[in-house]
Amino acid sequence: MFNRLTAALVASSVLTGVAWAETTVTAVMHSGLRVLDPVITTAHITRNHAYMIYDVLLAQDSQFQPQPQMADWAVSDDQKTYTFTLRDGLKFHDGAPVTATDVVASLKRWAQKDAGGQVIMDRTASLEATDDKTVTWTLNEPFVPMLDVLSKQSALPPFIMPARVAETPADQAITDYTGSGPFVFVEAEFQPGISVTYAKNADYVPRSEPADWMAGGKTVNVDTVKWVNMPDIQTAVNALSGGEIDYIEQMQVDLLPLLEGDPNIAVEVREPTGMQTMARMNFLHPPFDNEKVRQAALKAISQEPVLAAMIGNPEYYQICGAVLGCGTPLGSEADAETLTQGGGAEEAKALLAEAGYDGTPVVLMAPTDLVALATQPVVVSQMLRDAGFTVDMQPMDWQTLVTRRAGQAAPSEGGWNMFITNWMVPEISNPIANPMLNGRGNDAWFGWPNDEAIEQLKSDYIAAADADAQKAVAEQVQERALENVLLVPLGQYSLPQARRATITDMINSPVPVFWNLKKAE
Repeated sequence: MFNRLTAALVASSVLTGVAWAETTVTAVMHSGLRVLDPVITTAHITRNHAYMIYDVLLAQDSQFQPQPQMADWAVSDDQKTYTFTLRDGLKFHDGAPVTATDVVASLKRWAQKDAGGQVIMDRTASLEATDDKTVTWTLNEPFVPMLDVLSKQSALPPFIMPARVAETPADQAITDYTGSGPFVFVEAEFQPGISVTYAKNADYVPRSEPADWMAGGKTVNVDTVKWVNMPDIQTAVNALSGGEIDYIEQMQVDLLPLLEGDPNIAVEVREPTGMQTMARMNFLHPPFDNEKVRQAALKAISQEPVLAAMIGNPEYYQICGAVLGCGTPLGSEADAETLTQGGGAEEAKALLAEAGYDGTPVVLMAPTDLVALATQPVVVSQMLRDAGFTVDMQPMDWQTLVTRRAGQAAPSEGGWNMFITNWMVPEISNPIANPMLNGRGNDAWFGWPNDEAIEQLKSDYIAAADADAQKAVAEQVQERALENVLLVPLGQYSLPQARRATITDMINSPVPVFWNLKKAE
C-alpha cells in the first residue's frame, strides 16, 4: 500500500511540475527488531514497534494519570463496572472500523500474559462488547488499580488489534500486523534485525489534546520512519555526525565527547524516571531451582562494579537496592545491603556449601549488540565465579536472547539459567504490574517462579485501606522478592540520546515515540 501510494504521489508531482519530497526520519534504536508480537515478549524494541502501529484504550500522561486514548470511560458507583466507549474515527489500516469486539478479543489475549491483566481477570465477572462502540467490564470486587493497569505505558501495554488477530493463542506469534495506530508497518521492506520501515497512516485521527507522554494527540508530521540496526555504536555516532541518520536512542556515555561542541547534534536524557538493570534466574532447572543457591548468587553480586563498568560516569547511575525502584512512592531497600554495599562473597560461599552445590554450570546469556546490556554479564559472571559458581557465559545478539529466554528447555539442551535485562522504573514501581513479581509458575514471566507468598502480598496490596497500608505491604514485597530472589536489582541508570538538530519537538517520554516530532530539511 505504501509503495503504491508513494509512487502515485511522485508521478503526480512530476506531471504537474510540483516539487515533492518525502520526509524520512532514520533512527538507530537500541536493538534490531525481530519479534513483532507485543503480547509474547516484553522486549522494549517490540513494545516500541507496537506503539508505532497499534493504539491503546487509555494512556498515562507525565503525571502518571490515566487519560482517554481510543476510549472514554465511566465507573459504576460500586466500583465494579467499567464502561468504555470508543471515540469516533477509529479505523484499522485495512479500512475496517475498530469495534468493541476487537477490543474485547485484544484485552483477553493480553490478560493471559500480563501480570496486571492476570490479576484483573481473577476478579472479572464478565468482559463483553455490548454494542459496536461499547465495552462493559464487570468485576466481582472493586479493583482500585484498574485504570492504572489498563493505561500503563510499558511491559505489556494492552494494544488493540483486529479480533481475527487477537484470537491467535497467546503463546503463538501473530502473523497479521494490522493495527489502527499512527503509522503503518511496511511489511514488504522489513528485514528482521536489520531495518524496519513505517509509513504515516493518513487515515489516523489524533486526539485534540496536546501530546503528553503516551497520552494526547498522536500527530504525525513526517512521511516515513526507518529504524536501522547498527550494533557498533561508534559507527552509529559517525553516521549521526555525517547526517546519514537522524537519531540514536541509546548513547554510550564514554563516547559523548565525540559529539560535544557539534552545533548540529543535541544530546539529552529523555528517560526522566530512569531505568533499572537486573538479573533474572530460571527457577525450573538446576542450580537455581534451589532457593539457597539463588540466595548465594544474590549475595555474590554487588552493584557498584556493575554500574561502573556499564556507565562509568556516576552522574548517569545510582546504586539502588529497591525492587520497586528508588525515587518511587513504594521504593524500599530493605535486605539489599550486600547489593548496595558489597562484601557478600563469603556469605555466598557458605550458602553454596549449605545447599550442596555440585558445580552445575550457570548458563548466563550475554547479549553483545546492546550498549545497555553488554557489560553486566561480564562483571556478574566474574563475581559469581569468585563466590564459587561455575559459569558458562554464552554470547549472542539480543534478539536471539529474547527468543531463547522464552523456552523452558534445560540449559544443556539450549536453555538458560540467567540473563540480565533492563526495565523503565515506571514499569516496575507497582507490585501489581511489575512482571518480575509474578509468582504464577508457567504463567509467570520468563524464569517461571512459583511463589504463593508474593501472590498473596499482591492481594494484600489491592485490599490495603490507604497509602500507608500499601507502603507497608510494599515493604513486605521487597523482603519476599529478595528472599526468594525473584530478581537481583543491579541499580538504576539513565542513558542519553542523540539527535540531529533538524529533529525538533520530540516528546520527553520514557518510551521513544515518533509522532509529534518534526524534521527540518
